[in-house]
Amino acid sequence: MDQTDVLRALRRDHPMELRRAADRLHGTARRTPIIPSRSLSDLTGHDIRLKPENLQVTGSFKIRGAYNKIASLSDEEIARGIVTASAGNHAQGVAYAARERGANATIVMPQITPPLKVDATKAYGAQVVLHGDVFDESAEYAGRLSAEQGMVYVPPFDDYEVICGQGTVGLEILEDVPDVTDVVVPLGGGGLGAGVALAIKTFRPQVRVIGAIPEGSPAYRESFEAGHVVAAEQVMTSAEGVAVKRPGDLPFALLNEFLDDLVTVTERDINEMILLMLEKHKLVVEGAGAVSLAALEHLDLRSRAFASAQGKHVIVPILSGGNIDTVTIGAVIQKGMIARGRIMNFEVELPDVPGQLVKVATLLARERANVIALDHDQFKASGHFINGVALGVTVETNGPDHIERVLQALREAGLEPERIY
Repeated sequence: MDQTDVLRALRRDHPMELRRAADRLHGTARRTPIIPSRSLSDLTGHDIRLKPENLQVTGSFKIRGAYNKIASLSDEEIARGIVTASAGNHAQGVAYAARERGANATIVMPQITPPLKVDATKAYGAQVVLHGDVFDESAEYAGRLSAEQGMVYVPPFDDYEVICGQGTVGLEILEDVPDVTDVVVPLGGGGLGAGVALAIKTFRPQVRVIGAIPEGSPAYRESFEAGHVVAAEQVMTSAEGVAVKRPGDLPFALLNEFLDDLVTVTERDINEMILLMLEKHKLVVEGAGAVSLAALEHLDLRSRAFASAQGKHVIVPILSGGNIDTVTIGAVIQKGMIARGRIMNFEVELPDVPGQLVKVATLLARERANVIALDHDQFKASGHFINGVALGVTVETNGPDHIERVLQALREAGLEPERIY
């Protein structure tokens, strides 16, 4: 979007446009509930209430912006067909909205897009084209298709109607959590963050809006530091929904004015929060949706006097989506369990004589470490024993302290365990 269009958008009647978006979405987008989180409240010392957009139609907040944009198009524009680019969630939102208006939709997706999101997009009747390694390359190709074939391009984030549609998340938070003090939102292209910030600062400016990004997707941090939009040299994160090299021009302009803080989280933080949501809330959250949760432990609230009557901040993290494929979620669960000390793998060399495996198994049983896998390999032994065997063991544990007790018990039994992970 060029600066003339950005300035024109900034001068629009924001209260009216946000309310119009809410009216358009009524009966189409779900008004997702607010879910108090005891576990996260205990962890942070503040009142945490979740906004689970993973429970939204199509599994993501993206239906809001896509539908609001397509609902604003004329019949002539609808007849030309619709094209967009997306890492998955915007694709499903556009496909769903296009089907509702009877429009043909072509969706360009990066080749790394999880099959779950590709299949779900096709299920709404859209044609899917896989092109490029990251979103930005897909967007460039979608722009070419729009120019060559006359289709209407529906941007995933750099568009005023899209942003206002996403802003209805903020409107619902203000209505459903009247004592909210802080809202945490993941940033990729910036459409959700800009929409939420626009809605909250328009109607209740004292509420803080905090952006969250993975450390492997630094475009917003670098752009804020530069004072203008810059593209990150490299994007590497498992949270593909926020894996964007270049922020949108209009989202950046809005967030540069309205965002109160920006927090960076690690891949480990993200994996742990996906696992926590599964265990504590029975909610499936994708990587991008867990970014705002991962930010909760890193918030700087010390300089903020605004809090609830109990002296706590009332913080609403937005779970932006839940479209994660089973292979990915399996890997995430394992990584999350390893990070939290719930799974431990070690190797130990034993003399190759009867009874040694029973000895180790008995010791682990006594320490209440549940064996998940064993690898008994004569060829891996380093020669510590004349006839040695390398034993690899994966056990389920109850945290770092339990892991240390297990390893210490092995040492006291005369063994030399090497922890692998």
